[in-house]
Amino acid sequence: MKKTICALFIATLLLSCKSKGIVYNDPIPEHDSLIISSKFVNEDRVINIWTPPSYYDSTDSLPVLYMPDGGIQEDFPHMANTLAKLISESKIPPYILVGIENTERRRDLSGPTEIKYDLKYIPNPGGSDNFRSFIKNELFNEIGNKYRTNNIRAIIGESAAGMFVIETFLLDNDMFDYYIAMDPALWYNEQYLVKNFDSLAKEDYELKKKLWFAGSDAVDISRHTKELNKKLENSNLRLVWKYSDEPEEQHSTIFRATKEKALIWTLNE
Repeated sequence: MKKTICALFIATLLLSCKSKGIVYNDPIPEHDSLIISSKFVNEDRVINIWTPPSYYDSTDSLPVLYMPDGGIQEDFPHMANTLAKLISESKIPPYILVGIENTERRRDLSGPTEIKYDLKYIPNPGGSDNFRSFIKNELFNEIGNKYRTNNIRAIIGESAAGMFVIETFLLDNDMFDYYIAMDPALWYNEQYLVKNFDSLAKEDYELKKKLWFAGSDAVDISRHTKELNKKLENSNLRLVWKYSDEPEEQHSTIFRATKEKALIWTLNE
């Protein structure tokens, strides 16, 4: 039974970022697109950028929300529309949205693994470090050169992208100020990120970082998000964090069901 559940989630979490059996017709907002020839992932990457209306009405520099799964056929449209709504309602400050379109999603969002079961579904894992280097050393600079940005950065992701968010929080915490992860695939590599949380986490975040994460009714996800929550409760880290247990939500619904409250809690100082 466990293998059946795991296989289902590997298929839905890593093979595709689209919600199974659900079709959304999100309007595509006005946005910019650019292509970066990356030496870190050794390919051209399409980047989509949405700027709030206030960007053109002032000379202010704005914070930036980055997101994997950021293609036009992925999560970029509904996230941009959500930001526009929340900003217009004064529920969050203005943010620029930067979406990174996928090429090899399973490669880019996964850390290394030698687990045979993982390799059965992810034949080329371990690209997350290169993907992180692309964001840190190439994408940040490109966005900073082309747009008026300040020093505040956030990242949001769901499923495998949520796992990448948690991994980045633990391995290269200085990249972002705010981290949001819905249904992160923490079962990957025999729960490496959760099992090694104590040794991977910084000794003191000095209340300068915020982490929001959520778990749905998916058994092979929620058990590990709950375990991570317990580790945070028992830690002495000065970290601003919140866990949202969502047993009424499925893996296919949790992103859209929780995104507004996640953004409101996380992006407001």
